[in-house]
Amino acid sequence: MPTDLEIAHSVKLRDIRSVAAEIGLTLDEIELYGNYKAKLTRAAVDQIIAKGPHARGKLILVTAITPTPAGEGKTTVAIGIAQALVKIGTTAIAAIREPSMGPVFGMKGGATGGGLSQVLPMEDINLHFTGDMHAITSANNLLAALVDNHIYRGNTLQIDSRSISHQRCIDTNDRALRQTVVGLGGKPNGFPRQTGFAITVASEVMAILCLSESLGELKQRLGAIVIGQNVAGDPVTAADLGAHGAMTALLRDALKPNLVQTIEGGPAIVHGGPFGNIAHGCSSVLGTKTALNLAQYVVTEAGFGSDLGFEKFCDIVAAPRQPHLNPDLVVLIATVRALKMHGGIKKSNLAVENVDAVRRGLPNLIRHAANVAQIDVPFIVAINKFTTDTEAEVQTIVGFCVQQGWKFSVCNVWGEGGAGAVDLAQKLVGTVRESDANFKPIISDTGTVMDKLQTLARNVYGADEIVLGPEAAQQLEWINHNGFGTLPVCVAKTQYSFTDDPTQRGAPSGFTLRVRSMTVSAGAGFIVALIGDIMTMPGLPAHPAALDIDINSQGNITGLF
Repeated sequence: MPTDLEIAHSVKLRDIRSVAAEIGLTLDEIELYGNYKAKLTRAAVDQIIAKGPHARGKLILVTAITPTPAGEGKTTVAIGIAQALVKIGTTAIAAIREPSMGPVFGMKGGATGGGLSQVLPMEDINLHFTGDMHAITSANNLLAALVDNHIYRGNTLQIDSRSISHQRCIDTNDRALRQTVVGLGGKPNGFPRQTGFAITVASEVMAILCLSESLGELKQRLGAIVIGQNVAGDPVTAADLGAHGAMTALLRDALKPNLVQTIEGGPAIVHGGPFGNIAHGCSSVLGTKTALNLAQYVVTEAGFGSDLGFEKFCDIVAAPRQPHLNPDLVVLIATVRALKMHGGIKKSNLAVENVDAVRRGLPNLIRHAANVAQIDVPFIVAINKFTTDTEAEVQTIVGFCVQQGWKFSVCNVWGEGGAGAVDLAQKLVGTVRESDANFKPIISDTGTVMDKLQTLARNVYGADEIVLGPEAAQQLEWINHNGFGTLPVCVAKTQYSFTDDPTQRGAPSGFTLRVRSMTVSAGAGFIVALIGDIMTMPGLPAHPAALDIDINSQGNITGLF
């Protein structure tokens, strides 16, 4: 069986200028990064978005049941749906996130889809792409350097170095950097203090880039970043340091959406990359809004399951902040493999038929379907078929969907590309035409931080309650005192369970969620609540994917799946 990379190499790529022309973009409206990648110019984006809501296409939001280490193929399905929509005669754009090199060299080995449902050129997108990740890292670390320099140069803002919350970042999984001490080596190197690193995609700068629609908004949001407190306990911001102008300059080109193509030659906008388990988990607002004014259908995905990226898309990205990004239909992905794992089967035994395990895992699908149903938008269950699935196992899910009265479709986009999701595409087009989506967010914009956390705990995760640890309680008091208590909440927790314990699969109930700490992302416009043992800097697995990635003397990369 060929690898994803071998399949990608077998495709003759279209010149990106041809792809751009197909969606109405002229040569003056794109900036070329070689023959197969481009950025849209700021002028083009402004003009496209200025067309207004009357030109808006339909937004398809892709989410999934609770993921497992076996992988559910959410990106692959999202790309496959876009390809299938083109096959049935509509115009469609996939709007997805840029991969982080952390997982690429860690567990995944590639994050641009798979099989015959990929975005290309896959090596470029998985690695340096157009430099967006590096720009975000540089802007973030410039702010960190300016904080330490300000303290070294006399500290006129009276920053309390014990309170500094802004961390440096790097786009690599490196557990050794979770806790660090800077400023060692004597007086010339500044004042020693404890700090740490986050992975770039978990940084507030990443979230800000993905939520900003203009350079002006980007600069304003960057200026609002709270780097820590002064000795009086008041917040100190990047604007107080005068850092936001230079940070915006570093991000000037990164704000422009990236245009690439699917393996079938259709357009794809790949822009931004926040993680769904420790950030808001959605591609850029600017990229998605642009796509919606260029095509009849835009397919976007939200990171991990409905309890993470989906909920955050609904409560942080869409209404009431971005009403033109309200989804028109949701695709909820389920797999035989994931349901078997939620039914108690180990990853090593997933290739063995086990219908009973599929049945035992179905409560997880029920919980996610209930979450999706809360937003009053139609949804379709997409059963993503893998080569190891048996017909009996697939039909178990089919029968359950029929019993529940859910619309569903069995798809095989890895093996068949867009052709493997034609039935799904036809059903979603028909559903969108027949239904009037009446989107409503899951969490009310009013209420306290604890009100919002309790709603999430009970209505999305299935917990009985949510409790604050001593550090989180103290931080929440400061948050409320300084006027941040009305912001939305972005929960950072394990993606592998509704609980804060990644080993608890299925659909647990009656448990307690414990908030370890809370931080303000004032520029991004939300409060981050860290639950359980979740880390903002992942570590590498026992056998990192990096050990399988290589390059030959001709410059051909191997091992990216």
